Amino acid sequence: MIVNFSLTRVLPATLLLAALLVPGWAAASPRISLLDQAALQSAKADHAVLLAVTRAGERLVAVGERGIVLLSDDSGKHWRQARVPVSVSLTAVQFVDAEQGWAVGHMGVILHSSDGGETWVKQLDGVAAAQLALVSAQQGNDAKQLKDAERLVADGPDKPFLDLYFSDRRNGYAVGAYGLILRTVDGGDNWQPWMQQVDNPEGLNLYGIRAAGGALFIVGERGLLLRSSDNGRSFQALDSPYDGSFFGLQGGAGGTLVAFGLRGNAYWSNDQGARWRRIETGLEVAFSAATKLPDGALVLVSQAGDLLISPSQGSSFRHLAGPTGTSVAGLVAAPDGSLICVGMSGPTRLNQDLFSAQR
Repeated sequence: MIVNFSLTRVLPATLLLAALLVPGWAAASPRISLLDQAALQSAKADHAVLLAVTRAGERLVAVGERGIVLLSDDSGKHWRQARVPVSVSLTAVQFVDAEQGWAVGHMGVILHSSDGGETWVKQLDGVAAAQLALVSAQQGNDAKQLKDAERLVADGPDKPFLDLYFSDRRNGYAVGAYGLILRTVDGGDNWQPWMQQVDNPEGLNLYGIRAAGGALFIVGERGLLLRSSDNGRSFQALDSPYDGSFFGLQGGAGGTLVAFGLRGNAYWSNDQGARWRRIETGLEVAFSAATKLPDGALVLVSQAGDLLISPSQGSSFRHLAGPTGTSVAGLVAAPDGSLICVGMSGPTRLNQDLFSAQR
């Protein structure tokens, strides 16, 4: 079921701001030209709103508003802008090795890089994604599926992808608003609509997808928790301990899971999501991202920049000495041990002494 979507449905603050800044999600008449307009090269790109950051081998790759992609080869001390063929906001990025990576974003965009983020090509956009859904529906005999696909086509490329997960160079998923999920088994050369394989009848927004303990998990709005135990061929809903939105999840050692979301809520599971225990965080602000450090410790960050660390596989967290001082949308451990946060003010580099001394 596809339901009416508006910005009043709960979104992470950073994504909400990006939606307001960049035409293509909230606008009544999306400017399709943004899908064909290369990101503007700017000397101030490292001060742009950034929504995600990851590692490509020893390189850092950050993505954000208006198609901006930044690269750093010195653990975040200096950044330079990559060339990108679109001008829509990019919401998530992942590399499976030093060369092969993907980014997703507004207007149904999926980008691919085969050179560590130096250059990017567009594999898919919302126009093509809607047509894929329509063709898939026409090949079946489900009237509801066909109606939903026709609505996707009529709406145009106004729906964003919000996260992605690749297990290797060939197999991956992109998830987003309206319950959109696409799957590829050939590195993104071809994408297949996967909504019918997901237990999400209300078409709830899908905010995060990760692997942990041999299973694949998706989180979303209204406490949605989904798990696949068959290598992503199908996803079943789990009993949720929370009715607010989950914005992401992170796997810990031994297959443990931490799901995090609104109002400082975070939950821990050590049995692949069958049962969950609430983590006391002491915060009322939403969590926006998490990452695993090289020694296995987990770090959670709030949209206000509060940093929490867990050396205990995520079962409990404690606050670090001080916040980042800026709103944070994503973070990752750099090759030199520092912590790189990205958000409203671009990238911020935190020396490892801030958190290593408090393990």
